[in-house]
Amino acid sequence: MLDNGDRIDAIIVDFSKAFDLVPHGRLLVKIANSGVDARVVAWMREFLLGRMQRVRVRGELSEVRLTSGVPEGIVLGPLVFLAYVNDIGRNIKSTIRLFADDCVIYRKITKDEDMINLQGDVDRLCEWAVVNAMTINPSKSKAACFYESQGKGPSQLLVNGHVNTENKAL
Repeated sequence: MLDNGDRIDAIIVDFSKAFDLVPHGRLLVKIANSGVDARVVAWMREFLLGRMQRVRVRGELSEVRLTSGVPEGIVLGPLVFLAYVNDIGRNIKSTIRLFADDCVIYRKITKDEDMINLQGDVDRLCEWAVVNAMTINPSKSKAACFYESQGKGPSQLLVNGHVNTENKAL
C-alpha cells in the first residue's frame, strides 16, 4: 500500500496488566461460546478456578484465591488470553492485528471519511475494553501515520480522549 503513495494511520494499543485482569468467569463463558468441546471447557474451569497465590513477607504467609488473571510463564498462557480477546474485532471494520496482549488497528486513509471510520473503530475498541475489564494505557498507546512523502499531515486519533501522534515517512 505504501508503495502506491497511500497513507496508513494506525493505533498501537497497550493494555495495562492485560494477563492479570482477565476475569475467570467471563473467560470461561467466552471459551464455552466459542464452540469448543465441553471437556475442554471443564478442563479450563479446573485449571483456572480455585487457583491460590501465596506470598511470604517476614515469615508471614498470606494466601489469596485468584478470581482473575491468566497464568503467565506457561505455554498455554498466550493462547488462553487470545481466547479471551478473540471477539475484539467483532464490530471493527478497520484491520486489527493481535499478538498476545499487543494490538494494532489500522486503515488506509484516502479521504476524510476513512479517518472518521478509523476513529469510530478506535472508539469501539475502547468500549470493548471497558466491557471486557481491560484497561488501555494511554501513555503507552500510540497513534502513527505512515506515508511515503513528507506532504501528508499528522494523524489526530484519540484513545480514551488522549492523543499520542507519531508520523513516519518511509
